[in-house]
Amino acid sequence: MSDTITDTATQAGVTLSASAAQQINVIMSKRTEGLFLRVAVEGGGCSGFQYKFDFADAPENDDIVLERDGAKVLIDTMSLEFLGGSEIDYTRELIGSAFKIHNPNATAACGCGTSFSV
Repeated sequence: MSDTITDTATQAGVTLSASAAQQINVIMSKRTEGLFLRVAVEGGGCSGFQYKFDFADAPENDDIVLERDGAKVLIDTMSLEFLGGSEIDYTRELIGSAFKIHNPNATAACGCGTSFSV
């Protein structure tokens, strides 16, 4: 397993599952731009904060790069404060497939799993 994580991500304990890395690689192989997956935390959603998934061409100055098996995820340092100890995963269920964040800092979450409170 090739699992490379920057020091900042290591200290915060953010991990990327093998399933998420595999799906990111599938998605990125079909793109010509936006070669990074960006994961961020924003205010809003029904529980106070929400996860945002987007694409980026390059890291910003305050980004950490989380890498596993060739898949690269960017997380800005402000979002990293809310994601400490989290695992970014990709799940396949009967009702659909989606990226999920298993966040130990979340004290409550909405039913769809995209918003949370701390």
